[in-house]
Amino acid sequence: MEEFKQLLAEPQTLIMGVLNVTPDSFSDGGVFYTANAATERAVQLFSEGADIIDIGGQSTRPAGKAYGAGADPVSLDEELRRVLPVIDFLVSECPGCIISIDTTKAEVAKRAIDSGATIINDVSGGTQEPEILDVARDFQAPIILMHGYGPEFQKPSIEDYKYNDVVGQVGAWLEHRIALAREKGIEMILADIGFGFAKGVDDNITLLKHHKEFEALGVPLVLGVSRKSTIGKLLGGVGPSERLYGSIAAAVYGAINGAKIVRVHDMKQTKEALRVIDELR
Repeated sequence: MEEFKQLLAEPQTLIMGVLNVTPDSFSDGGVFYTANAATERAVQLFSEGADIIDIGGQSTRPAGKAYGAGADPVSLDEELRRVLPVIDFLVSECPGCIISIDTTKAEVAKRAIDSGATIINDVSGGTQEPEILDVARDFQAPIILMHGYGPEFQKPSIEDYKYNDVVGQVGAWLEHRIALAREKGIEMILADIGFGFAKGVDDNITLLKHHKEFEALGVPLVLGVSRKSTIGKLLGGVGPSERLYGSIAAAVYGAINGAKIVRVHDMKQTKEALRVIDELR
């Protein structure tokens, strides 16, 4: 955790590289599903400048017009089978690489940290399995709490979510989850607005426009806009593979407006854009 603390203290925007070891993620499901493909991709992300590699074994693809049915649930054993070999490989072959485990399962988080992961990235904000907060506390692991996934967000389709004041409601929810994590005794907490999770296009745009306001939460902010469907819709309905430039634009805007960490699929291109922005700032 000390190495991660030092990174956070640096002025530059940090980049978290996405590694989905899944057959059904919305953008790259199946591409890095085998252990060999996943480890090769992890090395590539690291060599291209990833500050953090975020490894996930459970797709969180939502249900909705842009996606069809949501992702199938994954058993504990299957999720562990997908992610642990990749973590073991990185710990062995990429010393100094900071690893994040993208999971909502307490046991996966525990086993991943035992294997060498540093950060827990829980897209349910600790609501899917509340015990994950105990894991973060007991292992003194930083935890990212995201809005928009978990038991209270299980509606049939992403189009069914309505907000009266999306900035205020997301902020209040995150404030509550952060306070709970602090009460648990967790030392390092980060927050994510959950761009693309349980929100419509207009909601996502509004949240990004007002992203700087979330600095009032008092914790480092993580932003994941890469290849999201909102980017595709703004570009006329293009698919995930055609959202590179729109994703970079959104990531840059987020970095200018409070995001300390951006979560991306396209490492080299985003790294170059953010290097220029960081220098200009």
